[in-house]
Amino acid sequence: MAIAKLKQDINSALNNDNLTGALGRFGEAYLPAREKAYEGKDFAAIREQIKEIKSYAADHMEELAEQFAKQAEKNGAKVFRAKTAAEAKEYIAKVVKEHNAKTVIKSKSMASEEIHLNDYLLKNTGVDEVAETDLGEWIIQLCGQRPSHMVMPAIHMTRDEVAEIFSKETNQNLDPDIAKLVKVARENLRQKFLRAGIGISGANIAVAETGTIVMCTNEGNGRLTTTVPPVHIILVGLEKLVPKFKDVGPILEALPRSATGQKITSYVTMISGPTPAIDLDGNIIEQKELHIVLMDNGRTAMRDDPMFKQALQCIRCASCLNVCPVFQKVGGHVYGHVYTGGIGTILTAFLNSFEKAGELQNLCLRCERCKTYCPGKIDLPALIAELRRRTVEKNGLPMGQKLILEKVLTNRKLFHSLLRTASVAQKPFVKGNVIRHLPLFFSGLTEGRSLPAIAAKPLRDKVGHYVPKSKPKAKVGYYAGCLGDFVYPEQGEAAYKVLGKMGMEIVFPLEQTCCGIPATQMGAPEVAVKLAKQNIEAFEKEGLDYIVSLCPTCVEVLKHHYVDYLKNDPAWKERAEKFAAKVVDFPTFVAKHGKDLKFKKLFTKATYHDSCHMKRTLNVWKEPRELLNKAGVKLVEMKGCDECCGFGGSYSIKMPEISKAILDKKLVNAEAAGADVLALDCPGCKMQIAGGLDAKGSKLPVKHTVELLAEALDD
Repeated sequence: MAIAKLKQDINSALNNDNLTGALGRFGEAYLPAREKAYEGKDFAAIREQIKEIKSYAADHMEELAEQFAKQAEKNGAKVFRAKTAAEAKEYIAKVVKEHNAKTVIKSKSMASEEIHLNDYLLKNTGVDEVAETDLGEWIIQLCGQRPSHMVMPAIHMTRDEVAEIFSKETNQNLDPDIAKLVKVARENLRQKFLRAGIGISGANIAVAETGTIVMCTNEGNGRLTTTVPPVHIILVGLEKLVPKFKDVGPILEALPRSATGQKITSYVTMISGPTPAIDLDGNIIEQKELHIVLMDNGRTAMRDDPMFKQALQCIRCASCLNVCPVFQKVGGHVYGHVYTGGIGTILTAFLNSFEKAGELQNLCLRCERCKTYCPGKIDLPALIAELRRRTVEKNGLPMGQKLILEKVLTNRKLFHSLLRTASVAQKPFVKGNVIRHLPLFFSGLTEGRSLPAIAAKPLRDKVGHYVPKSKPKAKVGYYAGCLGDFVYPEQGEAAYKVLGKMGMEIVFPLEQTCCGIPATQMGAPEVAVKLAKQNIEAFEKEGLDYIVSLCPTCVEVLKHHYVDYLKNDPAWKERAEKFAAKVVDFPTFVAKHGKDLKFKKLFTKATYHDSCHMKRTLNVWKEPRELLNKAGVKLVEMKGCDECCGFGGSYSIKMPEISKAILDKKLVNAEAAGADVLALDCPGCKMQIAGGLDAKGSKLPVKHTVELLAEALDD
């Protein structure tokens, strides 16, 4: 039922033109703004500093909390350590009741959203009003929503929607003019500041050395909330602690640049104790109270988890949301609970609900983009994969998936015989090597894209052991992958042609099988381990110098995952390491060992799509372009060349609606480039993009780089 509801929410979001338009416009504007903001800055060095600071803070969380509390109390604050959300709410409610406050104002605080503080205070303290004063938070409070983004809570709304909300609140007919709307908000909020008995804020950083709270804001409401009322309560999670005042620097370097593309926020406020307040008559209140609630609520559990501890390196910039293709299509009300996006999914598991996080993890496409831009250097895709594994461990796999993974995928002969059978069974639906329509409950697979037909003759039946006439330069094992073997054998034949021209001896081990990535993506790494052992055994007996593959995802798995899978198995650890050391992607191998290749000039114009795993995991993007240029191909870069195409392996089957929405953007950019051909280096991306182009009647052909190189070889 939960997944069915999630699917409904996805469809609702995708059909909301205002939402997709607002998110799309922000996504387009964010990267150029971020790039400009980071000009002259060494992002790699900054993120290393942040990782070091935050990982140290996580390791020393308790002592830093004690040090902070001691220093803050020395500065005149009252510090309360809240183990749970309930304790935090009860303490804050007690302070509110003690002061008989009728109006409570709040500056933006995701920690207060986490514990649903507003509702609690309204129901348990006798206050008349708990008013958000951040513009975005006030907007969503007025319409009864929760934040859709951790930094920009109303990012999913258009100015017209905001004008409508403000019109209802003020009983005026307001135009969607931003300056006028801001003025209306300012006028309405001003009286709330003046009559508030208590102000509640969050914090971006808490410095243990000095007991200082740091707040970064773009509106004056933050300072008004913390200074005007006679009582100020700060709710801060333990993950905001840093050891020393100097540690504030790197975080302030990255936070605004990564969050909103600003060099610095409009206000950076540092609070090291209570400050005098002023009443409605202008009298100074000397005895202002400052309460700081240091909240755990699952954070120490995260610290104690060896895998998930790194999530505490998050500085809440939300750059992972800003670059996430899924978030840009459905927003945080779908891809989120309280905290949103990929990092929000992890935080949800520890701070709110493991069950809810188990639903949300299905939305991650594993495009690796978040990992590239995270200033905390968090390997978010790996954390999502681990959350998926734990979800499956707790709830089990659906019977169909379990059967396929455990009984079919691990049995190479059965798996391959079923693929051969499917190549015959598909014939009534195949036209011109593609399947455009499938019947009954399979119809969703061809919604918005055609599918390539399974080849009548797989690659393993076409190639074998190739020995050049002259002495081989090296002995290469060719790893085809499932698509390369049974769907696109022509790519493998082209690879044999190029490698042969390079003077390589080529071996195709017939016992090779699936790399295991489908099992990993479904949360069943134990199946992937079995496949890893099968592939290692298949290749190591051949005495190879290199193992080459055209599929970047397979290369990632063979080169990196296998070592990780088997690192604690004494019988397999060294074998996996030796195997992985030989694995190399095709463009890198040809660029390094094929310098003597001679090409005819193709005189064709191509645009290039960077597959996610090729560019972001393997860090390979220059080599394919250099090879194409060498073959006489004129490259015209498409807009968003390294943006995900929406394939994601089984993701395109599990979440076809989102996959198609992401694909549609890629297709528009590909056709707009005005190229004769679209080149890429991933069989999965070819399946997705070529299928999408075919479904819309486009004549733009899609070819693997190796096919173009083989065509250009000077025979």
